[in-house]
Amino acid sequence: MKIVAIVLFILMYICLIAMPKRRAITALITAAVFVLLGILPLRSLPAAIDWNVLLMILGTLLLVDYFIESKMPNLIADQILKIAPNVMWVTILMSLFSGIISAFIDNVATLLMVAPVGLAVCKKLKINPVPMIISIAVSSNLQGAATLVGDTTSIMLASYAGMDFTDFFWMHGRPGIFFAVELGALLTVPIMMILFRKDRESVSSDENTVVNDYVPTIMMVAHVVLLVIASFIPEKPEITNGVICMVCGVIGIVWEYLKDRDSGRVVRVLKNLDYDTLLLLTGLFAVIAGITEAGIIDDLAGIIASVGGTNVFLLYTIVVWGSVLISAFIDNIPYVATMLPVLQGVTLAMGVPPYLLYFGLLCGATLGGNITPVGASCNIAGVGMLRKEGYEISFKDFARIGIPFTLAAVVAAYVFLWVFWRP
Repeated sequence: MKIVAIVLFILMYICLIAMPKRRAITALITAAVFVLLGILPLRSLPAAIDWNVLLMILGTLLLVDYFIESKMPNLIADQILKIAPNVMWVTILMSLFSGIISAFIDNVATLLMVAPVGLAVCKKLKINPVPMIISIAVSSNLQGAATLVGDTTSIMLASYAGMDFTDFFWMHGRPGIFFAVELGALLTVPIMMILFRKDRESVSSDENTVVNDYVPTIMMVAHVVLLVIASFIPEKPEITNGVICMVCGVIGIVWEYLKDRDSGRVVRVLKNLDYDTLLLLTGLFAVIAGITEAGIIDDLAGIIASVGGTNVFLLYTIVVWGSVLISAFIDNIPYVATMLPVLQGVTLAMGVPPYLLYFGLLCGATLGGNITPVGASCNIAGVGMLRKEGYEISFKDFARIGIPFTLAAVVAAYVFLWVFWRP
C-alpha cells in the first residue's frame, strides 16, 4: 500500500505542475482515490482536514473584498509609494512588511491582509503583480518560525520542548531561533535586489485616497489583535484562530448589509470567494494525511536519523536540508510532529542537547514550503488571489522567486544555528 500511495502522490504532483488550472480537482480526485483504496480510512477523513486553516482563509476572505472596496489598501499604497524610490524597493518594502507581521500572526492571515495592498500598488503602477505577491507570500511564510506565535510548527516545538515565548529570543545563554530567521530575512533583501534589478522605474504618488468606510479596516486590525492575544492562551482548542477569523468576517458582512441594505452585494462577495483555493487545500490535507497513515513520513524520519549516524554535524545538515526538500512537497505539520520524538531519541543516545536539531528542523521545515506554489497554505492562498486577478502561476514562475529566497534564508539560519548551538 505504501508503494501505491507514493505512486499516487507523485502522479498528483505531476498533474499539479502540468495542469495549473485543474489543481483543486487533481487534489480532490487523489484524495478520493486514497479513501476508496483505504490508504486513508473514511473515519479519519474529517480529522485529516485542517479546519482551522480553512476557516481562517474563509473568514479573512469575507473581509478582503470589503477591505479593498473601502480603499484602505489604496491609501496604504499611496504612503508606500511616497517613501520608495522605485518599483524594486516597493517590492522589497512590501515583502519585509509582510514578514514582520507574520512573525506574530499566522502567515495565511498575513498574506490575505497584505496582498490586497500589494495588488493596489501594482494597479497604481500598472505593473504585473505576480512577482510582488509571490514575494509577499514567501516572506510571510519565511518568518513563521521566528516566534512562538508565528506558525503552528513553532507552537508544536515550544510545547514539545517546554519553551516559552522568550526562549525563541534567548535561551540557555544563547541567541534563539528568532535571530537565525531574521538573519535569513535580511539576506533575502540582496536576493530581491538581484531578482528585481531591472525594476528601476521611479515611483511617486501625489494622490490622497479617501477611505469611504473604516469598518473593514477595524475588523482587519481587530482580528489581528485577537489572533495575537489567542496565541498566548495555553491549551486552547485547535480551531480557535479559525473561529476568530470567521466571527470577524461575519461581523464585517453583517455591518455592510446593515449600512447599505444591499443583499445583492453580499451575494456577490460570497460568489467571488476563492473556492478553488479552499478545495485545493482540502484535497491536499487529505492526501498528506493518507501518506502519513501509510507510514511514509515515519520512514522518511527514520532514513534521516539513520543516515546521520552519530556525527552531529552530518545529522544536523541532513535534518536541515532534508526538511527543506521534504517540506517542499509534504505539509510540515505532520512531518515536524513525527520528527521531534525521533530527534529527541537520537540526541539522547548521542548524549547531546537536542536544541540544535530542533531548531534546524523548524527552520528547514518552515522554509522548505517556499520552493513550490503548493508547498504551504500561504503560497496556495497567494496563487489563488493572483488567479482571481487573471494570472495563472506555474511551478516555474513560483520557483524563480521561491528557490533563491529559500536558499538564502536557510543558508543563513543553518550557519547561525551551528555557530551558536553546536554541542
